[in-house]
Amino acid sequence: MFFKSLQTSLLIAASALPCAAWAQDAAEDTDIIVTATGAEQRADEVGLAVTVIDAETVERRQTVILSDLLLTTPGVAVARNGGPGTVTYARLRGAESGQTLVLIDGVRTNDPSAPDGAFDFGSLFTTGIERVEVLRGPASVPWGSQAIGGVVNVITRRPGPGFSARARGEYGTFETVVGQSGIGYGGERIRARIDGGYFTTHGISAAASGSEADGYERWGANGRVEFDLTPDVAIDLRGSWSDGRTDLDGFSPTFEFVDTDEYSTSKELYGYAGIKARLGGLNNRLGFSIADIDRDNFASSTATEPSFFARGRSERYEYRGDLAITEQVRAVFGAEHEDSRLFDGTDRFESGITSVFGELIVKPIEMLTITGGVRHDDHEDFGGNTTFAANAALALPTDTILRASYGEGFKAPTLFQLNAPGFGNIDLQAETAESWDAGIEQQLVDGALSIAATWFHRDTVNQIDFDLVSFTYSNIAATSAEGLEVAIRARPNRDWLFDASYSLVDSKNRSAGFAGNELARRPRHSVSASIDYAPQTGPALGATITHVGDSFDNPANTVRLDGYVLVGLRAAIRLADRYELYGRIDNAFDERYQTVATYGAPGRAAYVGIRARFE
Repeated sequence: MFFKSLQTSLLIAASALPCAAWAQDAAEDTDIIVTATGAEQRADEVGLAVTVIDAETVERRQTVILSDLLLTTPGVAVARNGGPGTVTYARLRGAESGQTLVLIDGVRTNDPSAPDGAFDFGSLFTTGIERVEVLRGPASVPWGSQAIGGVVNVITRRPGPGFSARARGEYGTFETVVGQSGIGYGGERIRARIDGGYFTTHGISAAASGSEADGYERWGANGRVEFDLTPDVAIDLRGSWSDGRTDLDGFSPTFEFVDTDEYSTSKELYGYAGIKARLGGLNNRLGFSIADIDRDNFASSTATEPSFFARGRSERYEYRGDLAITEQVRAVFGAEHEDSRLFDGTDRFESGITSVFGELIVKPIEMLTITGGVRHDDHEDFGGNTTFAANAALALPTDTILRASYGEGFKAPTLFQLNAPGFGNIDLQAETAESWDAGIEQQLVDGALSIAATWFHRDTVNQIDFDLVSFTYSNIAATSAEGLEVAIRARPNRDWLFDASYSLVDSKNRSAGFAGNELARRPRHSVSASIDYAPQTGPALGATITHVGDSFDNPANTVRLDGYVLVGLRAAIRLADRYELYGRIDNAFDERYQTVATYGAPGRAAYVGIRARFE
């Protein structure tokens, strides 16, 4: 819909841990969207801006780290503190990184121990991913806190019928080794799949001025088991896990960012266990999910005790219902309770939030779908908050879809912002936002060409920032963002595919002292274009060009980040029915750039690999 020596490690037999959501049972069909309401909807019935990154795109682009694909998605800005494995944040439509809600199979993954709760994309790889839905704009009604900028919903691979297996091995620049494998089985009553991966690289210097390479190593796995107790009742278990170590750079005694032998470790576990049942026209899901994140920093390679220690954990109990009232009216509703915990090595902090929500999906006529909803959240520390949302999609017989939406978002203060010793403020209020957008999608040439455009505007108030006067967190910021997102897809025949996107994001600070300044690390313009040629016989060839415009690194707009252009080239050739040899060159013209001031970014790199599929 809307607008990136061959060593083979064929891995992992780690047991699957619970993860996910009944709504995530959407098929691989890109015409089905689950993130807009938390339940399956046809894409032409959704009035929100949603981009789907499917498994075909992941494989065609040969992408290993998911944030590299997000960079080519309309309205998304990505900033990374160095090479692979370092802190990586995504910002949707100019919102803060902590205002983007990230789901893995429906489990909220945002880190309770991070200052603003932002999810770190540095450890999120494409292993076992079937599709990613990127919803741009507030989505607090179905998903609750943190969805001010939007939602990134990662959906892992489901097993098909019978036995299936996949494997991938890759080697390249910076002595990078990638190994991924997965195995699945789908029977009459039980379906199970597990995917695992290993990644290691000598990396680059995290400090732009440095020369010492900072390496990264990661193990990860995700899996699911579905068991049908009866034709209408099923048990659902899903989960994902990762364990990584990242070499870091740090500050000298004169506060220069330089080479050091610091490093960090992270362990992440996300799980879901639930039961789903169909009672006539009512689909029900009752489940429990958990997110557990451990992060440690060490001052040197020989240190045995961490210099920074953080343990974040959230547990969520939820019920969701989906009721077909009539052929024209559908209700999606639910209730949730979440407990969050933070332990900093000395103190423990906890909070809880209880929520109820309801949405109506109405089709007064066949080609018009109207969705409206309301949610109320009651937070233990700052009280209640009610949000509303509505959207409409009109599918005309001219292969035209008109979309419009209004949404409210809110983000509860994090445990760190509320309770950090010396810096916390228990009187903080929730950040809130209002957003409007309108768009059009037009299919031409019997669907061979698709053009879509969306205009959006968002105002955010009570944004939490660090107050240099009181030296605590305070509700001192107000921001706005508006812009245009354009996406084009052309498939003139089965061999050729062209995708392009353009984003104009005008994000402004409206706070006292910074009014009119651009928000940090939000480029105003970005363009991405990909072309692929994949004939039935012979090699497949492709290229991606991404231009990211200038931005600023700080609220005062005194430190500029120059724009940059990245060019990626790729090729693949089928060796037999089940095997494929592939290779790519990233940053082919060795562009020198920074997405965060003083931090380096990878130069030209080449990789070669082999993939196998047994299905």
